[in-house]
Amino acid sequence: MAPKPLPNVLEITPYVPGLSSESGYKLSSNENPLGYSPLVREAVEGHLDHLETYPDGGANQLRDAIAERYGLDPSRIVCGSGSDEIFQLLARAYLAPGDEIIQSQYGFLVYRLVAQQSGAETITVPDKDFTADVDGMLAAVTEKTKIVFLANPNNPTGTYLPFDEVRRLHAGLPENVLLVLDAAYAEYVRANDYSSGLEMAGSYENVLMTRTFSKIYGLAALRLGWAYGPSAVVDAINRVRGPFNVNSLAQIAGIAAMKDDAFTDKSVEFNKRELARLTEAVSATGLKVIPSVANFLLIEFPAEGVYSAEKAEATLRQNGLIVRDVKAYGLPNHLRISVGVKQANDQIISVLGEFMARR
Repeated sequence: MAPKPLPNVLEITPYVPGLSSESGYKLSSNENPLGYSPLVREAVEGHLDHLETYPDGGANQLRDAIAERYGLDPSRIVCGSGSDEIFQLLARAYLAPGDEIIQSQYGFLVYRLVAQQSGAETITVPDKDFTADVDGMLAAVTEKTKIVFLANPNNPTGTYLPFDEVRRLHAGLPENVLLVLDAAYAEYVRANDYSSGLEMAGSYENVLMTRTFSKIYGLAALRLGWAYGPSAVVDAINRVRGPFNVNSLAQIAGIAAMKDDAFTDKSVEFNKRELARLTEAVSATGLKVIPSVANFLLIEFPAEGVYSAEKAEATLRQNGLIVRDVKAYGLPNHLRISVGVKQANDQIISVLGEFMARR
């Protein structure tokens, strides 16, 4: 008889990344269309002669750089191979069969996956206007609840909860429930009522904030993320993570990336301008665009007929535009489209305009 994995493992539907394209434009993974800082290239190239040595297991210089940038205690920072790994480590440290996590209706798919890996159940709370419902999430809390995941801004909707609402969510949670604030797109948000949650993560024993270098810093290929929170939670994560979970090149790149404010400012301004242009142009075709504060748009198409999301995706692909099918999120009539370079955005506007003008 062949070896059998645990039953809960066989129930997992693996995460499917955004499609790539050998030609045309990839707009399926919310990557930075401007690439990454030239300081990163210089720093990484300077380390290529030392690939025989193990990484710094504690990512100490990177944690110090993050702490200096944000005014944090480096001992309360933990780094991972993308923020995805931090979610996996949290599940390993805090979830067991029979436990529950809570997430919003269109929350990031990885939350459910890490719960399944631990045999825990995911409680999904319906959104209100594609935005997390605080009252609904609080009503879903039971004695089995161990973690509440909140992506803010959320992927794939692009919506966010104002900081007062995040505070209200936390205030209503039992002290033994961990609130995880996933702020992967925080750098793009310019709303006055938004906060990434750093202050809360530094003030409470049951709040952890996660960030990534994959988006604004353009380092998705290197897989680098970090979290900040109470010492006890960071200690638990460190106990279950691998001793060399963040490679040397990622650590060096992360330090360099944070030094280039000009690049991040340029990325934010480009995204602000192009996001607004795409939103206005796509809305003008008659399609519904969910208001986004991130670096992508969620677009709603008619459920049936010649203007369906499926037909739109096929048309876009024929024109070299790879976008994200979000059926796995329970959104069969929607497509998520990343903000790309100007030429890609021009083409999105043109192709969708022609698509919606068909008879």
